Amino acid sequence: MQHRLSTLTTACVAALISTGAFADQGSFVGKLSDSAKQVYFEGAQVRLKELNLTTTTRRDGSFRFTNLDAGTYTLEISYLGTAPVTKTITIAENQTRTGEFTLSDNRSPIEDVVVYGQRAGQAGALNMQRSADSIKSIVSSDAIGQFPDQNVAEALQRLPGLSIERDQGEGRFVGIRGLDPNLNNVTVNGVNIPSPEAGVRSVALDVFPSELVEGLEVSKTVTPDMDADAIGGSIEVKSLSAFDRAGQSASLTVQGSQNQLRDQTSPKVSASYTNRYDLAGKQDVLGIATAVSWFDRDFGSDNIETNGEDELEQRHYTVNRERLGAALNLDYRPDFNNQYYLRTLYSEFSDTEFRQANIFVFDGEDSEVERESKDRFEEQQIFSVTAGAEHQLDQWLLTYQAGYSESSEDEPDALYYVFKTDGFAINSDLLDQIPYVEQEAGVSQLSNYELDEIEFASNQAEDQEYSIKVDIARDLTFSGHAAQIKFGSKYRNREKQQNTNVTFFDGDFDDIDPGMFADETPDWGLGDFGQGLDKAALRSYFNTSRSGFEIAKLDSEIESNGESFVNEEDIFAAYLMGKIDMDNLRIVAGLRYEKTDFSTSGQRVELIEDELNDIEQVVNTPWIAEQNYDYLLPSLNMRYAISDNMLARFAYTQTVARPKFEESAAFQIIESKTEENDEGGFDTEREAEVGNPELKPFESDNIDLTLEYYPGGIGVLSAGYFYKDISNFVIFADVADLPEWDGFDEVVQPINGEDAKLQGIELAWVKTFDSGLLLAANATFSDSEAVTLLDGERFETSLPNQSDRVGNFTLGYEDNHWSLRLTMTHKSENLEEVDGDMLLMEDSHQQLDFSGKYYISEDMHLYLNAINITDEPFYAYFNQRSRNAQYEEYGRTFELGFTWKM
Repeated sequence: MQHRLSTLTTACVAALISTGAFADQGSFVGKLSDSAKQVYFEGAQVRLKELNLTTTTRRDGSFRFTNLDAGTYTLEISYLGTAPVTKTITIAENQTRTGEFTLSDNRSPIEDVVVYGQRAGQAGALNMQRSADSIKSIVSSDAIGQFPDQNVAEALQRLPGLSIERDQGEGRFVGIRGLDPNLNNVTVNGVNIPSPEAGVRSVALDVFPSELVEGLEVSKTVTPDMDADAIGGSIEVKSLSAFDRAGQSASLTVQGSQNQLRDQTSPKVSASYTNRYDLAGKQDVLGIATAVSWFDRDFGSDNIETNGEDELEQRHYTVNRERLGAALNLDYRPDFNNQYYLRTLYSEFSDTEFRQANIFVFDGEDSEVERESKDRFEEQQIFSVTAGAEHQLDQWLLTYQAGYSESSEDEPDALYYVFKTDGFAINSDLLDQIPYVEQEAGVSQLSNYELDEIEFASNQAEDQEYSIKVDIARDLTFSGHAAQIKFGSKYRNREKQQNTNVTFFDGDFDDIDPGMFADETPDWGLGDFGQGLDKAALRSYFNTSRSGFEIAKLDSEIESNGESFVNEEDIFAAYLMGKIDMDNLRIVAGLRYEKTDFSTSGQRVELIEDELNDIEQVVNTPWIAEQNYDYLLPSLNMRYAISDNMLARFAYTQTVARPKFEESAAFQIIESKTEENDEGGFDTEREAEVGNPELKPFESDNIDLTLEYYPGGIGVLSAGYFYKDISNFVIFADVADLPEWDGFDEVVQPINGEDAKLQGIELAWVKTFDSGLLLAANATFSDSEAVTLLDGERFETSLPNQSDRVGNFTLGYEDNHWSLRLTMTHKSENLEEVDGDMLLMEDSHQQLDFSGKYYISEDMHLYLNAINITDEPFYAYFNQRSRNAQYEEYGRTFELGFTWKM
């Protein structure tokens, strides 16, 4: 290995000092499309036989060879699903020759194989996977349209090793190989996307409608030219370009969906348009692509959950989610050597939720019941703009890009009511998935309650990032082997801020009759819910009577100030990498350097309740902290062609993941209480919840080994092993025994814990048959070891959110009129978190979906999607499966739609 890296380094140096060695050489630029020149093919392998030089086609079907001596060469093009293409080309000195190539297959027309339908998606994804320098899983735009997936997160769950976390039954966050989504990197058109949600780094990918996406690429191993903050992996979202398609194109989709649980019907409309234009006498040099999607969905869920000990909560949700997405992309390509682009993406996701809840607190004769309501509107926005260019300067390829992205979450005027009653007999053993509550009839009547508290909140979170990067590459020949040197730099500036504004009202409610807010009994499928709460009446009463309510000033102040902070990161990166092809072996290796300057500002907020000195106040003290760190990270990716149909890959990489913003933020919430004891003296108790600006980033050493077999046609059989050794894993601990917290009874703070380990096996099989049958299956089996604290004691467990088994199965069929798919996703149980002295476990989830299309013509089709056919609920439990933590059901959803394409 040392000899190979030394050879590669020598080749890189030789390239840098030999700028004039190729003065009399030529280049060749080609493009690969279907016979109608309407579809371009990405990921095809292109080889110059005499020189043993290989490259792959790009998104627009183009490829390029540079540094070619004048002469005649044999060009071989290989694309899964078709017969190889062999052509003769001629290279002239100091000239760039061009050519257009068409895939063909003697067995069946190309249009039936890899241009249209579900087989197109498989062919495109597998070709890109096969030709990649690193280990990747890919979803093409054609494959996205073949599943009943409503957003990017749900489209990604079909890939090997990927699983999703759901909210209200919809996929939101994506985990790679069972790791926390906060350990992934998400980019759109090469720009890092900040998270709209307060305190976290993970991006909820349900904000991106699948119609705006041209492709999804998951890199499970990184190369030095990629961001290093990808312990789980890196997810790249690619939006539409006019040069992805030939000429003018357009599409329109109209859909209606129905949720059975709430019996609501929801509309959806999406459209796209691309075209190319001539400028200054040059043909097809300007490309414009635009797309828009709108989905207004009404649905809900029924929920019952407990704390595992003495509290049970019944919840009824009514939800409206509206998604609006738009993209406008420009490309200017005046010649073969220069390309300019502008990419934009806008996504707006609003969630209107009305939650009614019954909370039972079991304490014998002192038992209580609360009726609560939550009325809130939440809007998340993501905007990304990227401008860049690519220039072929003789033997050098120069690319540069500037990007800006911002995310925000706005929750204005959220309103919460709490009603209380006691004196009624209630009982439950909290066992079973759906625990039963014994209660007197009067518990269900609002007139038996008293208004206890109203909470009014307006919260905001913003996340912005500026970035600029430059990459320089050069192809060369070293000792008869094709090689490339590449180096570059990137700068990122990111600011995350959270602003919390909460007001608690807890008095002057004596004259209020809760019966005035009574509504019809909700249709709750898990038992008897009792009288409902009138959303409009609750909001109207608050608006008209707010000025007369008594404000709980201290509680409001500590909540608002204690949860507000600003974090900022400056990240500078530089890398050097090389690539060399030695017969059947390709090596990609190099180093990446990343330096981070981190700062955070917040407040130390202390609530003081002192009976001895008759003091009751909140003391606010500003807190500012800084931290700097840097890393030099090696990576090695090797790809060996055992035969024309079999590849072996090996990778060793080092990656990092910066802590969550809420964990490293400068905030302290302290409560100090001095009360008289039974002996007439006074005792002081002090507790705190604090952030940790000194947290170190996660660090991971990663080893990957895969074997891929492409038996011919459209298909693959693969097996892979992965291993991750993660240090600085973050856990929450009571640090009251440290000197700086002397006098405190409890201080909960995130700290860097011991190492964690993750290893597993990924298996995947895809096969299409000439009969139209499609079979696809994948499974990931993994195991992890981590150390956390359970009831203050050291406890060995698995990584949070890591499932031992994740899998997918697809059965499909397609002919000239029908395209059918039945899909199943499976995720085994996993540890969600340690809750006090109990383990909170998420139960296994298995969902069955169906998608069917009928092609009226080549341009039009009808489709029917059935989602969650078996009405699979979400279930979590404490320690043992019979002890409920949360049970939630969502019902089935059916979608009927029409799509037209030009």
